[in-house]
Amino acid sequence: MKTPNKIYLKDYTPPAFIVDQADLTFEIKEDHTEVTSNLKIRRNKVDGDNLKVRPNLKVTSKKASLVFDKGEFEIVSVIADGMVLLPEEYEANDEVFKLAKTPDIFELEITSILRPHENTSLEGLYKSGDILCTQCEAQGFRKITPFPDRPDVMAIYSCTIIADKTQYPVLLSNGNLVKSGDLDNNRHFVRWADPFKKPSYLFALVAGDLDHIEDQFKTRSGKIVDLKIYSEKENIDKDKCNHAMESLKQAMEWDEKRFGLEYDLDLYQIVAISDFNASAMENKGLNVFNSKYVLANPGTATDEDFMNIQGVIGHEYFHNWTGNRVTLKNWFQLSLKEGLTVFRDQEFSSDLNSRGVKRISNVRNLRGSQFPEDAGPMTHPVMPDSYIKMDNFYTMTVYEKGAEIVRMLHQLAGEEKFRKGIDLYFEKFDGMAVTIEDFVAVMQEAAVLDLEQFKLWYFQSGTPTVTMERSYNPDLRQLVITFEQSTLPDRNQDIKKPLHIPVNFGIIDADGKDITPVDSKLLELQSNKETFIFNNIPENSLASIFRQFSAPIKFKTDLTDEELAFLMASDTDEFNRWDAGQTLFIKEIKQIINSIQASKNLSVSPNLITAFKKILLDQNRDRAFLAKALSLPQETEIKNHFDLVDVTAIHKARKFLKQELAGQLKHQFLDLIDLCSESDPLSISHEAMADRSLKNLCLSYIGCLKEKDTTALILDHYESAENMTDELAGFKILSQIDLDTKQRAVERFYLKWKHDKLVLDKWFAVQAGSTLSHTLESVKALTGHLDFSMKNPNKVRSLIYMFAMQNPINFHQKDGGGYRFIADQIILLDKINQQIAARLSSCFNLWKKYDDQRKSLMQKEFERILSIQTLSKNVYEIVSRALS
Repeated sequence: MKTPNKIYLKDYTPPAFIVDQADLTFEIKEDHTEVTSNLKIRRNKVDGDNLKVRPNLKVTSKKASLVFDKGEFEIVSVIADGMVLLPEEYEANDEVFKLAKTPDIFELEITSILRPHENTSLEGLYKSGDILCTQCEAQGFRKITPFPDRPDVMAIYSCTIIADKTQYPVLLSNGNLVKSGDLDNNRHFVRWADPFKKPSYLFALVAGDLDHIEDQFKTRSGKIVDLKIYSEKENIDKDKCNHAMESLKQAMEWDEKRFGLEYDLDLYQIVAISDFNASAMENKGLNVFNSKYVLANPGTATDEDFMNIQGVIGHEYFHNWTGNRVTLKNWFQLSLKEGLTVFRDQEFSSDLNSRGVKRISNVRNLRGSQFPEDAGPMTHPVMPDSYIKMDNFYTMTVYEKGAEIVRMLHQLAGEEKFRKGIDLYFEKFDGMAVTIEDFVAVMQEAAVLDLEQFKLWYFQSGTPTVTMERSYNPDLRQLVITFEQSTLPDRNQDIKKPLHIPVNFGIIDADGKDITPVDSKLLELQSNKETFIFNNIPENSLASIFRQFSAPIKFKTDLTDEELAFLMASDTDEFNRWDAGQTLFIKEIKQIINSIQASKNLSVSPNLITAFKKILLDQNRDRAFLAKALSLPQETEIKNHFDLVDVTAIHKARKFLKQELAGQLKHQFLDLIDLCSESDPLSISHEAMADRSLKNLCLSYIGCLKEKDTTALILDHYESAENMTDELAGFKILSQIDLDTKQRAVERFYLKWKHDKLVLDKWFAVQAGSTLSHTLESVKALTGHLDFSMKNPNKVRSLIYMFAMQNPINFHQKDGGGYRFIADQIILLDKINQQIAARLSSCFNLWKKYDDQRKSLMQKEFERILSIQTLSKNVYEIVSRALS
């Protein structure tokens, strides 16, 4: 294939033409949809003030031709200022629409024919089951009509939808419903108008036979906002939307209290869609959601599902201000809206639930996925400087690391000044498309901080490593802490500059009491090496650093195993207590791996068993925290601690450690299972969820023993489960015991839940995640199952992505069978949905960390994928970067 061109931030130019108003009409017919866009356009004249602010800005010629983005569809008519243009008077292909000459101000009407039932990319206008819907972020609007499909072109939109009243009784778009009525031949129409300017990526349309639940929210100013959540009728009947509605009202109330942000329209709507590339989309006033993040009741959704729904509902609602009211000057600024909004949704979930438990979950996600991204071929700054396909940069770095940067700003400024910065941000930029530098500048102004060095977090890739060394002078009662920071060069071998790193700091004395000096709770590192001295510190006190994980860094300390065990039991910071335990687990697993590789007898340190038992028996702790503290790192996390990954040794070592802990503490686990089984099985209170999480963790420990009595106990819990959390936990454990046990559980689960699409996603995922040796053949067979579809992203993620990303022992089979299978799926998917194919391709990103045989086999698959002449830009970018 022809090598695609890169798009560079340095080449940004303002749009040559501005669209002030976009009036769209969609006439939905049996086999196609006719789209007419009536655009009010003016030539963009870059003013002098803009050039003063950005003197290096490239300015497009004032008499440039009109060039709009365009997808693969047929244009049937073009009318400019009332005059019908002949085909030779304009140029149109599958990428652009051009007019050579135009007035400075004019109207342009374009009518096109779309075939949404043939659109498997799930971008633009497509069909999900019997529902028509749109997805326009990042560059999907160009698949609907020719347009300057970029975030810095903001227009006022109206949308008229005409359709058959029986097939499409519900017709939705952004903003407010201003007109509706019946037409001839059982057809009807609606007209929606959005009073706020927005970029094209926030446009939305939904048409289908849907039902809804509704509620209202009274804002702090007294305005009544109507709330509606739409889905297929069977989901409304089964009360599956109620939790999402409650989460929405919680988010609206929280945003008013925490950030003073009130909703601006009279109507807020959410639609649950079965076929969706992402989790949800924040279209102004009409959020389109993957049904996975809306539909839930205790019988069909796990506690994790309930928490995810609350978080994603909050995230998309919070975008109304951080993303919609203030949007992006260009796509390189993506973290401006996503990083800031992830920070806000994390704070929302933390305020409503357990802050410590939420922080642990967020950091585990960051370390497990973003740190490897920073260390791999797709490494890029939070603000990238180039891309081939923007879809590929909806990454953990942009989202999760971007959120960590905002969190660091929050720490440096403090809550009060950070809030002043947010207020100033909206005061200055409401209704505008801006940059990350604009956001940092208002924070600097509001908090009275020098953030020049801090901005490097946005522009410099890689994960810093901070090393701590300490010394103690008993005569002076003086504790001396020295920090050093460094960041490895990336693929360009650029030397990395020191970053401005906030260190949330504490000191714990020998009795477990927090004795941190008031003026030392937040340290700031700004040089490669810095030393801090603390006076009047008792002997044997321990430093507790990076509390609540105050910066997205790796850190190394000189703490002994005994000291780590003490912090694991006694640190007053929940995150650091958990992290000390994880550090001990990793150290133990490394020792076991060394024994495996040296063919020595395996054993577990008695000190670790003792520390683990102490935590296990601590009934004064939040049980949700205990479940986190007692969980071993996953194999996918363990591999990140090795330069050369030994897949088999990691699997054996973790399994051995888990079985040893289970065997030596079996009775304590059983007692805790009984104690945690007393909660209401249908409650989704924090206490009930905490009990289930700890109970099911204990069941997973005793289940790994594979003894007759423990297997019988797991089976009983599985068959008697009254909620999906317990049922799925039992199913997962049984799927790891042996083939016969797994198959019986598989058949039972399917017979019970074959009618529910979302629950079947869990059924596919459990089978794909089984570490039993036959799993690859099972996954291959399941791709042909009646309930599996390569066109549905949730099914692909639950089966194929789960196998590739979360089952290393089977994906990395030494004969390369897993690699061949996944490469086949990437090639097949690329013809259906390029975004999903590209995301699956990332499973090969860290291929150079494996042994020579596996590296050779993966390289062979890279080359096979790249040999496809019709390969998409999406997949090409991921695979070519990995190979290089």
